[in-house]
Amino acid sequence: MAFDVEKVRAEFPILGRQVHDKPLVYLDSAASAQKPRAVIQAMTGAMEGSYANVHRGLHTLANETTEAYEKARKSIADFIRAETNEVVFVKGGTEAINLVAAGLSHSLKAGDEIVLTEMAHHANIVPWHFLRERQGVVLKFVPVLEDGSLDLDAYRALLGPKTKVVALTHMSNVLGTVNPVAGMIADAHAVGAITLLDGCQAIVHQPVDVKALDVDFYVFSGHKLYGPTGIGALYGKAERLAALPPYQGGGEMIGTVTLDAITYADPPHRFEAGTPAILEAIGLGAAIDWLSGLDREAIAAHEHRLYERVRAGLNGANWLRVIGEAPGKGAILSFTVDGAHAHDVAQILDRYGVAVRAGTHCAEPLMRRFGVTSSARASFALYNTEAEADAFVEALTRTQAFFA
Repeated sequence: MAFDVEKVRAEFPILGRQVHDKPLVYLDSAASAQKPRAVIQAMTGAMEGSYANVHRGLHTLANETTEAYEKARKSIADFIRAETNEVVFVKGGTEAINLVAAGLSHSLKAGDEIVLTEMAHHANIVPWHFLRERQGVVLKFVPVLEDGSLDLDAYRALLGPKTKVVALTHMSNVLGTVNPVAGMIADAHAVGAITLLDGCQAIVHQPVDVKALDVDFYVFSGHKLYGPTGIGALYGKAERLAALPPYQGGGEMIGTVTLDAITYADPPHRFEAGTPAILEAIGLGAAIDWLSGLDREAIAAHEHRLYERVRAGLNGANWLRVIGEAPGKGAILSFTVDGAHAHDVAQILDRYGVAVRAGTHCAEPLMRRFGVTSSARASFALYNTEAEADAFVEALTRTQAFFA
């Protein structure tokens, strides 16, 4: 299936706007992607034509909305090659990791070890620090090499009989590094550890098969996947979810409630207390259905060409430091400009209509690893064009001249 970027761009209304009288060049999709009409229309249609609370009503609107909500769950399950009872709706990747960490805390004790990585997003660090603070578990971090890849020898050396959880980054939101997670999961399972993957970036750019990976838990957010904010998914092997206690209490997640005792619903509803993000779930399902209709291999090749075009355009720029150049990395360019703070770089680029991210990218340990306090980041998505890549190069070159 051919990939037509102009046809795809036409499905994103926001991409036609201007910023400071310049055409918008949106290179911040790693933070949050723009939304196609399929998502906008699905959510609007649900509000305008068939909305009610889910699971609890017997009238027509309740049945229609419940069907749409559960259809979205099936779309997610099919997208990652899981079963529907293995997909839990959550607010996003952050809540998913907190849910798993809170659930596993009941089986962890002081001295147990959790292996993380130096490149992890704070969402895959902080919840585990809660367990360090409250229960005395030991956190160990896989170091990052100079090119932005993980030190796999060091990783294997960290694994041992005390390793209970291994929580890895599938693709770095800063470096673009795509880690060899299948082998790392196998190594973790060999010592009896439970595995979790933060897939918030990877799932956008490549197919994910949770069964082939044999991962115990996989998490991602909807808003990076061309869906709405406030929704995401947690995949868990059926037996792993069944072993977790509830994360929150309230309606929907119970079996029975009496004054003396309660019983819990089976997964996934055990973890979906209260009225869920109904419209957002429907929107995420629409995003996944829309993306599934495109040639994802062609999209990945397109995004990689854009990244390589920018790198070629900036070749020889001795004022530029690129952070992360691991082989096979995704289309993310994190960089610093000599003599300039990343925030200033981003603000000046904005005057040229170019939107990039600037700061620590919720990855302070990684910033320290590379000896910087912040960096700017341009992230490429399926709707970006070669003309936009060239506009970014030109704008960045002009921005650097301001500080020269």
